[in-house]
Amino acid sequence: MSIRRSRLTSLLAATVGLVAAGAFTGPASAAPSYTAGQLAQVDAAVAASGVDGLAWRVDAAANRVVVTADESVSAAELARLKKSAGAASGAIRVDRARGTFRPLLSAGNAIYGGGYRCSLGFNVVKGGVYYFLTAGHCGNVANTWYTNSSQSTLIGPTVGSSFPGNDYALVRYDNAGLSHPGGYTAANAFVGEAVKRTGSTTGTHSGTVTALNVTVRYQGSGTVKGMIQTTVCAEPGDSGGALYDGTKALGITSGGSGDCKRGGTTFFQPVTEAASAYGVTVY
Repeated sequence: MSIRRSRLTSLLAATVGLVAAGAFTGPASAAPSYTAGQLAQVDAAVAASGVDGLAWRVDAAANRVVVTADESVSAAELARLKKSAGAASGAIRVDRARGTFRPLLSAGNAIYGGGYRCSLGFNVVKGGVYYFLTAGHCGNVANTWYTNSSQSTLIGPTVGSSFPGNDYALVRYDNAGLSHPGGYTAANAFVGEAVKRTGSTTGTHSGTVTALNVTVRYQGSGTVKGMIQTTVCAEPGDSGGALYDGTKALGITSGGSGDCKRGGTTFFQPVTEAASAYGVTVY
């Protein structure tokens, strides 16, 4: 009898030890859930914060507002951002990006105008007249575009430009001696899609689409909405260049952070929206 009692005492002691060590735990507390209305309020709070260097989107599947902050955004600014969201501040998820979010405009070589250079995006047509799409922040700085830095070979005029808010522009081919090849069809990107980007500074680079419908507030340059976020690198002068997947025309290079040595985050204006705005067809 005493042997049984001793064994029972030992078993109870071992069980108590396991509980104390955390071998048995209760159910984990569920992460807070937010309504669509609360997520919309948080999205509006981020937009109203006035903090530059942010990109954000409502991720309904994750039940969060995902904020990507560049290196210029301080901890104090992020704390202020969360405070502005009030009781729903837990809905904000903050990721960090290298470098500074900015439009990728530069002085140099490729398509030239207004003392700057950008990159040609996709050729388009309307009523038998040929144009090309480029970035709106490029269209804003030049009324006329040329193929060379001395601005002796004309391409044509900027006939439409939208930035901030959007980031697309339309340039008409007025020089009949220039070719304007095609081979693309406008399409919508999807998350996880493997893509390529071509620009006048860094050539062609590959990456992945990480998010859609992203709002970006560039450092000192305004806010753009509905952007495609990617891991493709880009540098100043690549603005306006093409984002594509095979023969699918997906986006126009807008801006981002980092470079093609360290890598970075780059945002693109969807081609479908730009083509629809001007009533043109990508070919």
